[in-house]
Amino acid sequence: MKRILLLTILIVSAVGGYAQSFLQNSQVNGSFQIDAQYYNTDEGIGIYDSLINGKRLGVNGFGKLTYTLGDFSAGMRFEAYETPLSGFDSRLEGCGIANYWASYDNGTIGVTVGDIYDQFGNGLVFRTYEEWSLGFDNSLRGMRAVYRPTQGVTLKGVYGKQRYYWASYDADQSRGIVRGIDGDWDINQSISGLNDSKFRASVGASFVSKYQKDNDLFYYMPENVAAYAGRVNLSMGRFAFSTEYAHKINNPSAINNMIYKDGEALLSSLSYAQKGLGIVLQVKRVDNMSFKSDYNAKESDLDINFLPPINFTHTHSLPAMYSYSTQPNGEMAVQFQVNYTIPKKTLLGGKYGTKLAFNYSQVNDIVRDSIIVNGVPSLNQSGTLGYTSPFFGVSDHIFYRDINFEIEKRISKDWRLVVMYINLLYDMATIEGHVGAPEVRANIAFADITYKITARQSIRCELQHLWDNIGKDYVVHEGEEKDFQKRGNWMAALLEYAIAPKWFVSVADKYNYGNPVAEYRDHYYTVSVGFIKDATRIMLTGGRQSEGVVCVGGVCRTVPASSGVSLTVTTSF
Repeated sequence: MKRILLLTILIVSAVGGYAQSFLQNSQVNGSFQIDAQYYNTDEGIGIYDSLINGKRLGVNGFGKLTYTLGDFSAGMRFEAYETPLSGFDSRLEGCGIANYWASYDNGTIGVTVGDIYDQFGNGLVFRTYEEWSLGFDNSLRGMRAVYRPTQGVTLKGVYGKQRYYWASYDADQSRGIVRGIDGDWDINQSISGLNDSKFRASVGASFVSKYQKDNDLFYYMPENVAAYAGRVNLSMGRFAFSTEYAHKINNPSAINNMIYKDGEALLSSLSYAQKGLGIVLQVKRVDNMSFKSDYNAKESDLDINFLPPINFTHTHSLPAMYSYSTQPNGEMAVQFQVNYTIPKKTLLGGKYGTKLAFNYSQVNDIVRDSIIVNGVPSLNQSGTLGYTSPFFGVSDHIFYRDINFEIEKRISKDWRLVVMYINLLYDMATIEGHVGAPEVRANIAFADITYKITARQSIRCELQHLWDNIGKDYVVHEGEEKDFQKRGNWMAALLEYAIAPKWFVSVADKYNYGNPVAEYRDHYYTVSVGFIKDATRIMLTGGRQSEGVVCVGGVCRTVPASSGVSLTVTTSF
């Protein structure tokens, strides 16, 4: 009996010790967010019915959990859209575990099963990611394998189906199967003699294919569509150069009007950096490069690839109204950015130095030449090759142009000033789909002033103005009014008081005083109160929201005008 008791004690001690070690080495992390808005009717801005899908309250929420133990990790994300906020796709409505995964990676071999987020190179042929603020998620449910056979070499393979809102992943769904491989070679890591060299080099290549059964009644649809890409990254001292080229075989779809032309994309960047000076030149060409796992998908649904924007991203409210959305059917883009800091203790630099930034970005359409179909010139006709396009051909049609200059100056230990001027051209007909709407030619100026009252208290003021080429006297024909909801001159102001590190309160107003349609000359006022404690942030906002386009990383969604009270709560651990 004593032996049995002793053996039991030894087993319990061993299991207990293992359990204690297991718990000590385990880590659990998570984050949660809730966005809720109560909608009011507001006849002042034309909202006579505030119900969203029959409800007055919209709620978006999610919770993420990640567990880690050594080389093993696993996680899940719960989502709830009850009802989705205004501007989010109604197909998001519902709740459940939208994402789950498990992964093992020992540094040489890695395997992930479940929902996968990854990117090959710049994403020209493959990128899966989620952007909560847009309701965007194109995760791949399946498997990813990573192999690192030697220092500096990484090989990847992915296989699966993409998320499509709450639709089932069953085999009878129309979504295609995505398969891809990618290889990356960091030459400096692989060759010992180059480990410490100032010259750095890496190369990579990708291949991705989509299989989707041909169920179309009118067109012969290729069931296997392949895309491939190659990339090079070089740097020497203060200079850096990177480029990636991608090619996609014929892929008729709802996006390209069912044409059979091959697609291609090029993204290149050249930069120079030293203390106080940075210069970047980027160029991009896109031609028929929408790549989706369902040829009937539209907008941003089921994107396999990603076409990164290279234009300047504005965060202030008036210039952000005209955010650019990448045009996958064709665009030629260039961006030139210079950042320079005038040194301290100079005539223009002053005591703290002065930061200057200049940015020029422009996006044009590509040149499209007609092809001969049945002896007749044809351009972009369904069921044909569509058109031809010289690789370096740039159309005179400008989609977007942004020329801006910014000065950031710390005037004293308590005062900080940022001023910016923007000259903007925005093709609303192409970017937002308002066919026939005149292009926006605007000048925008703003000043952002911060005064530090005490070590913990500060006050910030924003003053903005937008001058539009469409004025009050512009004649808007009957039935076209909706194309002019955000046109005309605007002025905006914001005042924010903060008590660091916990509290802030702000009041703001945007006034569309120069709209050519009298009923759209409205004030969009808001009042916000926020509280921050450690990793928890709570913000309550009441007021009006103007119609516009919200873009994050080149992916955009339309936000309709609304009025009401919103609450956002985020936390992590």
